[in-house]
Amino acid sequence: MTWSEIASGVFVRRHAELDLTVGLVLGAERALVVDTRGDHRQGRELATAVRRLTALPWQVVITHGHFDHCFGTSAFLPAPVWAHERCPEHLARTADRQRAAWVRHYRAEGDAETADALAASAPSAPDHLVRGTAAIDLGGRTVRLHHPGPGHTDHDLVAEVPDASVVFAGDLVEQGAPPDFEDAHPACWPSAVDGILALRPEVVVPGHGDPVDRDFVHRQRAELARLADVCRRHAEGSLGVEEAVRISPYPRETTSVALRRRWAERRSDR
Repeated sequence: MTWSEIASGVFVRRHAELDLTVGLVLGAERALVVDTRGDHRQGRELATAVRRLTALPWQVVITHGHFDHCFGTSAFLPAPVWAHERCPEHLARTADRQRAAWVRHYRAEGDAETADALAASAPSAPDHLVRGTAAIDLGGRTVRLHHPGPGHTDHDLVAEVPDASVVFAGDLVEQGAPPDFEDAHPACWPSAVDGILALRPEVVVPGHGDPVDRDFVHRQRAELARLADVCRRHAEGSLGVEEAVRISPYPRETTSVALRRRWAERRSDR
């Protein structure tokens, strides 16, 4: 859990807990923290780690409203907190459910310390909401925020550092494990990744795992497109579950969740 500088003034920190990767971008006048970890204790630990690198006033961007990316935000307040405009509604609707499910998980794993910290944590409402794009001036450096469309969630936000050719992709890109489809839009996810590739980054920082290059993102985009086709054919009734699992690029559990999510998309489209 040490900082790695992947470009001048652009840092990543990969955590053992859920293999989460967070970011820090330094300008001449301000710093931008990308995601804040999963509870108030983890957030404080991250804030302390940021302060070891810089005393600059900080702002925060939340890539999406899953607990592991944003329940630590209170440690950074008061500060501007950026997120997609649908993120507050998602948090209001799901925060209690997310907390309860993951408290049970940590207790079952015997990790009472994390369970207790999460039980006492709540997300802080973002106050700078983005619809399509936005720019954050850090002093001599601008970070651009983009919503490339629904994918991992309906409110994914990516943070582009144009002068460093780096994009923080949140969970639209995963390294080291299959993507998570719990709140996903499988049919749209490949197009969202196209939006990242259109920025032509040299380095893409996933929400979990190590930074990757464009070739990795192209390969994952191809996998997501294959899965989207499997989900479409299953939703249309031309492909059974077992055959869908057999030809999917991802394991059974991941594929099953994606199939259910595609059915939900299909119902909402009608």
